[in-house]
Amino acid sequence: MIPVETLRWEDSGQTHSAQWHSENGIAPHKKIQIVDDTLTADIAYRLACEGTAMLYKGDFQNARQLLQAMVRRVDKPPKKAKRADRLEKTKNQTPLDIFNLYRLAQSQRARILGMVLIPINPDHSISLRRAPDVTQACIEAYGEQTEPYIISLRELLGVISAHEWRKKGVQVLTRDDEEIRIHPHYGVFSPVRGEYIELALKAPLPAAIHKNSTAFDIGVGTGVLSVVLALRGIQKIVATDLDERAIICAQENIERLGLQSQIDVLRADLFPSGKAALIVCNPPWIPARPSSSLEHAVYDPESQMLKGFLSQLKNHMLDDSEGWLVLSDLAEHLGLRTRDELLAWIEQAGLKVIHRLDTKPHHSKVFDKTDALHAARSKEVTSLWRLALK
Repeated sequence: MIPVETLRWEDSGQTHSAQWHSENGIAPHKKIQIVDDTLTADIAYRLACEGTAMLYKGDFQNARQLLQAMVRRVDKPPKKAKRADRLEKTKNQTPLDIFNLYRLAQSQRARILGMVLIPINPDHSISLRRAPDVTQACIEAYGEQTEPYIISLRELLGVISAHEWRKKGVQVLTRDDEEIRIHPHYGVFSPVRGEYIELALKAPLPAAIHKNSTAFDIGVGTGVLSVVLALRGIQKIVATDLDERAIICAQENIERLGLQSQIDVLRADLFPSGKAALIVCNPPWIPARPSSSLEHAVYDPESQMLKGFLSQLKNHMLDDSEGWLVLSDLAEHLGLRTRDELLAWIEQAGLKVIHRLDTKPHHSKVFDKTDALHAARSKEVTSLWRLALK
């Protein structure tokens, strides 16, 4: 839950205030300047770099164009001489150094681009000229509101984009010539990395399923893996998550597909009570600190969820049951975790690896040589580890 904070600013000699909302956890800005369509991109970029937020009171589409112009300035390639110096400096950098610099650059980029602010009315309407109707998108992200609030234009565009993904959905597989689509909610990680879904479809089900057709899905997210298990014929699946947005999202996807008689979604920290023939977990893949509430599906500080899943897994397994750990090795290529550490955690948990299915990811960043993490991404392998009791 994002705490309610207040943003204050001066306009025409009067003090104004409104609720401040930031999914990135950014504190209310102290320096705020009222701006309109006369503001140039160069001045906006300079103000943002200096730490001055800009509350926009002009035309919405012009504000959007202003932000796009600021993006071009933030992402502008360095001059040739500076690029050569940068290449020289990176020669001796480790993958971990490169990752830390990448995260720092992303944080600075987000801070600068988050300086253009938009006022929103209590009914989620926007009073700016040529503003789109964002009411439904904001209700889906923030729920009903009773007070006016301020958010960054960048965050608002993310809310709008999430609304479109939610309407359209993501195709994950086909059943009897019917597209199975998952509809991600705002703040819930979208299953766009389809390779891990393919692994869950291919892996042989454990022998225990034939005696006790039950499964747990730990960290349900959108519900995609629970849906896959249900379509593979498992009769009873209990899915868990701590995030309220994920629980609502999973429940809606399950109901839309008519699978609610097979799948229960519970709020729980990792495991539900009892045991199951198959236990699946797709934890966040990168052991680093998330910088916003939206990053918790990607970043797992000190591998807390991964280690928690492994350490408690055996307590919930039946004879001949399996635990499926779906995990990328990107963290290994970034120097954030070693394969030996992962194998040691499995060993210490009283488990053994009986098989591993591997696949190469095929998302666009794998092939983008301009991406700062391309060297690591080009080596990445996504695996489904089949674990059993020792």
